[in-house]
Amino acid sequence: MTEKQADDEGSGLDGNKAADRSILWKVLLINLGQCIAGVTVGLMASSTAVIAAALDNLADASVYGVSLYAVGRSATIKVRAARLSGWLLIGLAVLLLVEVLRRFFGGEPPLGPAMMAMAAVNAALNLVCLRLLKRHRGEDVNFKASAIFTSNDSIVNLAIVLSGALVMWWGSNVPDLVLGLVVCGIAANGGREILSEASEAADQDDEK
Repeated sequence: MTEKQADDEGSGLDGNKAADRSILWKVLLINLGQCIAGVTVGLMASSTAVIAAALDNLADASVYGVSLYAVGRSATIKVRAARLSGWLLIGLAVLLLVEVLRRFFGGEPPLGPAMMAMAAVNAALNLVCLRLLKRHRGEDVNFKASAIFTSNDSIVNLAIVLSGALVMWWGSNVPDLVLGLVVCGIAANGGREILSEASEAADQDDEK
């Protein structure tokens, strides 16, 4: 390889890293915005599901921050960052479970229309995040983790729309609380998937 070819290759790698960082910064800021809006609407609407989704967005933003740190670093550091992401999501699931159980023992029915409106906005923003993440090419474990988070968010927001409709129909907070439990399960499973991906990446690195 000539010196010029090496410089060109290095420039290409630097360009890829800069592009990856740009993508992660955008999805991080989007998720922070979703978290702030979700907590505000969730408290106003007395919706556990919307607050849970907002906390999920906060966990996502934390993971994107970890992923930003891992961009351009060694495979070992990337695996450690992904594992941290996985455990963060599992920790969030436990906190959500505690909140849902607390609200099962009291609380007024949430505002269904507000739940549905917030979920619709979040769903649109999740599509934006997915399109941004698809611009990345390669097998980076942290980008896989980011895609898992965003896909989980899309499922949650569709479920919130359904839950909001049931809340209005039944005049009860039960659908909202049940969905809170579902979000706990989705978050815990997402964490498990990320930990599994990290273990596979670590095994592949050991084989090299």
